[in-house]
Amino acid sequence: MTGAPMVHRGVVALAVAACLGCGGGDRWSLAGTGQRACYGTSGPAACPAPGAPLFGQDAQHPGPDLRYSDNGDGTVTDLVTGLTWTRALGTKVTWEEARARAGTLRVGGRSGWRLPSIGELYSLIDFGGAFGPTADGSTPFIDTGAFEFAYAPDTGTLPGQRFFDVQVWSSTEYVGRIMHGDEAVFGVNFADGRIKAYPVLQPSPPGQPPGPPAVMYARFVAGNPAYGTAAYSAGADGTVRDEVRRLTWQRADDGVQRTWADALAYCEGLTLGGADDWRLPNAKELQSLVDYSRAPAVTGTAAIDPAFEVSNIESYAWSSTTLPDGPPDHLGVRAVYVAFGRALGWMEEPPGSGHWELLDVHGAGAQRGDLKEGDPADYPRGFGPQGDDVRVRNFARCVRP
Repeated sequence: MTGAPMVHRGVVALAVAACLGCGGGDRWSLAGTGQRACYGTSGPAACPAPGAPLFGQDAQHPGPDLRYSDNGDGTVTDLVTGLTWTRALGTKVTWEEARARAGTLRVGGRSGWRLPSIGELYSLIDFGGAFGPTADGSTPFIDTGAFEFAYAPDTGTLPGQRFFDVQVWSSTEYVGRIMHGDEAVFGVNFADGRIKAYPVLQPSPPGQPPGPPAVMYARFVAGNPAYGTAAYSAGADGTVRDEVRRLTWQRADDGVQRTWADALAYCEGLTLGGADDWRLPNAKELQSLVDYSRAPAVTGTAAIDPAFEVSNIESYAWSSTTLPDGPPDHLGVRAVYVAFGRALGWMEEPPGSGHWELLDVHGAGAQRGDLKEGDPADYPRGFGPQGDDVRVRNFARCVRP
């Protein structure tokens, strides 16, 4: 494609020039989530009034719109973050191949490409998407007007390939180990709206030699190396200020695990540090607190910046963002959480044995979805193909401007 830049989401082209300096100063804008609809506990719903149940969800505290400029040369510039991306998805490669390719890549007449950090890659996720039972019933969690995307065929070169096997590598290694000691790297799946740690080698049964290198997609980034940085300062009033993102956080969770509705209400009703305009953070705000150099099994701490306190190092924390997941009449049953502890799942080891183990399947720092309401006892082996731990009640850490 050649010619003038094409700007998506209705932003005028001159905004490109205004944002190209985003990474040049000491501040940067956190990308929005793209979620503009409100949800009940089963599906889309009218946005509730202040004080009503479920008030305070993502769409009622909208961040910046997701805005991109197609530069017409195989690159796309994010008008919010100042990051420039390769538009094409390419073919599946190993993680080592992806890292090597970044150093030699020439797209749009430029070099200096890199494999993105998990925070950079996650900036592209769009929670206006939906993950249904089939590709035809799904909407990708990425702007397909700006970026190439295609669901995988149900059958292909890899045995057991599923339509949502379109995961994308980041450069962020998991400092812990998943499953039975597998080395892993974090990635984003823009088909199902999640972060997890993916094995670098294809899994093999316990006691067997490692499999060949795993392959996933890679999308490369350039510019704004400051994206993902923070500058935390703890106050004496129980708050932490991030001067880079211009957000103030509740320093410690209160030790209470709540349903999603109760977490929303708790933050909306919180008075702390002389302020009463607290809210439950959206998915990208919450994920920005993850410190990927930490993991409970390695550092004995939660995977969160040490400026913050957690009542349980194995904690999951709610966001205000719904994870649209399931058939149309159930798209609102789950909300996004971030695992600051190990992201656990029930796995039958070996398959068919009837012996189940609760393992670190996705890695500390993963983003998943938990039921907004219900009884965890109804899910003794978790949910989904990797038995995601169902807790229903998770911690809340509130945020304000």
